[in-house]
Amino acid sequence: MSTQLFAICFNATRPADLARFWSGVLGWKPVDAPAGDFAIAPPDAGGYRVRFLPSREPRVGRNRAHFDLTSASPEDQGQTVARALELGGSHLDVGQLPEEGHVVLADPDGNEFCVIEAGNKFLADTGTVGALACDGTQAVGYFWSAVLGWPLVWDQDEETAIQSPDGGTKITWGGPPVAPKTGPNRLYLELAVAADADWEAELDRLVSLGATRAATAEEHGDRVLLFDPDGNEFSVRRHA
Repeated sequence: MSTQLFAICFNATRPADLARFWSGVLGWKPVDAPAGDFAIAPPDAGGYRVRFLPSREPRVGRNRAHFDLTSASPEDQGQTVARALELGGSHLDVGQLPEEGHVVLADPDGNEFCVIEAGNKFLADTGTVGALACDGTQAVGYFWSAVLGWPLVWDQDEETAIQSPDGGTKITWGGPPVAPKTGPNRLYLELAVAADADWEAELDRLVSLGATRAATAEEHGDRVLLFDPDGNEFSVRRHA
């Protein structure tokens, strides 16, 4: 595929602080990023980076996407939760039941994430970030499978999930009902188009699959902002 997942981006009120938080929670190292942006990356070359970009947009409602972090053991889960709290995270009540094994937290910018209990078979062998769990329709799962060339690894009851053929983090969509979008997403995907690929042809391919360009699309020669079929923003850039 000429287009690949390059990063998951957080729009953040304090990007440097949020980068430090997630670096500490995940054990990932900072990597070079443009001035004003901050990024961390996993130690293995096959992973993707997480970018933190400055934004003044106020948080409105819950995010449409969140991280599900994996645990190797009950002790490991407890250590991840404790580390997140020490770094500035907080417990979050989203209606979870006492008997549920996962722990719901928020990072210092209010972004939800879950620390999943050990032994979760669906997230086995996915890595520290087991999934980017999204609120979304079956159609948007099909869209992203076609965009990235990642096979569907779950497609039941309008819930979908995709995963790179190389393994790693899954991206999941929970199916209907999908909550109304209340403002710009604070988490979104950033794609990179290979430098030797036909840029306009690739953008046309994304549109043919169901993407749309915003009326005031952010285009700076090597970057464009689009929306997926559920109205979620995503960014496309030329790969350096």
